This record gives sequence, structure tokens and C-alpha cells, in this order.
Amino acid sequence: MTERYEVVVVGGGTAGLSAALVLGRARRSVLVIDTGEPRNAPAAHMQGYLSRDGMSPMEFLAVGREEIARYGVELVRDRAVDVAKDADGEFDVTLEGGRTVHGRRLVVATGLADELPKVPGVAERFGRDVLHCPYCHGWEVRDQAFGVLATTPMGVHQALMVSQWSKDVTLFLHTVAEDELADEDLRRLAAAGVDVVPGEVAGLVVDDDRLTGIRLADGTTHERSVLFVAPRAIPRTGLLERLGAELQETPFGTYAVVDPTGLTSVPGVWAAGNAIGFGEQVVNAASGGYRAGATINGELLFTDLDASVGAQP
Repeated sequence: MTERYEVVVVGGGTAGLSAALVLGRARRSVLVIDTGEPRNAPAAHMQGYLSRDGMSPMEFLAVGREEIARYGVELVRDRAVDVAKDADGEFDVTLEGGRTVHGRRLVVATGLADELPKVPGVAERFGRDVLHCPYCHGWEVRDQAFGVLATTPMGVHQALMVSQWSKDVTLFLHTVAEDELADEDLRRLAAAGVDVVPGEVAGLVVDDDRLTGIRLADGTTHERSVLFVAPRAIPRTGLLERLGAELQETPFGTYAVVDPTGLTSVPGVWAAGNAIGFGEQVVNAASGGYRAGATINGELLFTDLDASVGAQP
């Protein structure tokens, strides 16, 4: 038998848990489907979340799971592999483990995956001394010797941004040709004191489990203790695509088009967190999930009241 819920939330990260918390407190029957693969798993700490600054991401999610359980929200460790809209405008979600669950409304908070540059050592040190977000980690590594690995001309923007946290910044052009940099970029880099090094990066130099340098393909080494990279964002939009949701291309991937509450172009389907954009940090994801949950509760309430009024003689 298909298990029925008022709301099915796909994704048990910050956005999904936040939506589930609001809905659980509103006395809705809610199921959260979670693969246990949060985007920020490599990071030891999360920063910039008022009152939770420096907290472990894994501890944060564990607390969130405990909180939703207090309100009767169910959580299953599984993967949603398919979804279909029925004749009533509600949703059947198929799980990898074989279950099918039904939700009157659906929240997609499946996030994204980071595809790292294929430079030896980068993946192994990601979240430690190979970083991507200065707002997430800049304070902790301030005033150290920064490197920035360019994989597109947008690497210039990243180098300029991280110069706020250190005045010792080197931009490694890697796969970007020098003539791809605009004159304005070169002027800004010079004004920020950023050194520019052409040539492909071959790997990292690591001593005593610490990044100490960047090695180029020509064999030269540049001493650096932190490397910023720009992962390629791969949004997990499979379920939204199956439902025919409108998506939009951005410089950082393809994301769902949503209104201010997170409602997609598919009636009854909300999206939140990194499902709607690359820059949805933990604090933004919590806010987006809250808005979606509160909106869904109100929408269900008035839908049911109107149906009751219509059924009266």
C-alpha cells in the first residue's frame, strides 16, 4: 500500500528540515526522504549563521533531525528516484528501496553536488585547506598565503573577493590563457595586489598533512597554505524535470524558477535551498525552507476549508 502524507519533503538538509519543522509544528503529517549526503559534509564547521557560528554541519543536522521528530515528522534514509503527479494534482514518490509514498504537496530540497577541478590533491583536501567560499572560511584562514585556481576567467572575481581576507594572494591561471583576461580585470588585480601566475597547475605540495605549495606542470613550486577553487555546481534537478518544472540557466548551473515562497511552476511543488540557487548558504536555506513550509500549511488549510464549504448543502 502507498503510504500517504500531507507533505513529502525530498532532501533532509537545512532547507528540507526547516520546512518539515514548520509543517510538523502546524500538525501536518510529513515525511522527509534523505540520502544522508549533505553538500557541506567535507567542512568541519559552518560560519555566518547567527547563534550557530562555528557549529559542525553534522551536529547541526543531527539537532535538526531531533527537533522534527518531536513533532511527529518521519524521516527515512532513502533516495527518491521518481515522482509522478496524479489526476488530483498530488504526488506519488518512488524510493530506491522500493516504497512508494504519496504527498498532497511536495518540497524538493535536493541541493547540488560540487564537481571539483581535476587537479591531484584537491578533492582530498577540500574543506580543509582547499576551500571555495570566503564567507564560509575566510576568517579562519585570514592573512595566510592564498592561492586561487582559475578554471574560467571568473577566477579573477574569486581572487579579488578573497583579497578581502589576505593581502598575499596569487591567481594561478591554470587552464585560462592570459589573453582571456580583460584589461579591466588586470587593472583590478593589480590594484588589489594579486599576483598572476600563468601555466597549468599539476598538483599540490603537502607536508605533515598541511598544504604548503602549488606545483606547476613546468616543475616550479609556489609556497601557499590555502587554495581557493571554484567547483562546478551540479544541481540535482531530476525530480523537478520529471514534473516538468520550469528551470533557468545561470552561470552556476540550472535551477528551478520559483516565486518568493519557493513555489515552482508546478502547482503543489515547492523548492528550497541549493535546489533554487548556488549561493543558498545554510542560513538562507533555513529561511527558504521556513517560508515554503508556512506557505504550504496555509495553502492546505484554505484548500480544505473551501472544499468543505463547497460540500455543504
